[in-house]
Amino acid sequence: MHSGDVVLCDVQFADSFEVKTRPAVVLFEEYGNIVVAGITSNTKMKGIPLTISDGAIKDSVIKTNYVFTISEAMVKKKLFTLTKEKKAELHAEIAKKLNILIT
Repeated sequence: MHSGDVVLCDVQFADSFEVKTRPAVVLFEEYGNIVVAGITSNTKMKGIPLTISDGAIKDSVIKTNYVFTISEAMVKKKLFTLTKEKKAELHAEIAKKLNILIT
């Protein structure tokens, strides 16, 4: 997996033991652990818009406030890769959120 890959993966929700298959975008991978940002089709949520022209099945939002780690085994398949521009937008937004922690 590479940064910017949009994948379909199994996600265990924090408030239950339920596991669902959901899309996510890879932020980075290291030692078999993949850090991802969740994607939702609820376009009213805050985040980075992801459109059909970007490669999404339907208009969606990358939720930069929903970042979590999964194992390689949880990835079902790669769907597409973000454009260089969309990936830069995602990285800039994540960096902004991390900068809040150090100021």
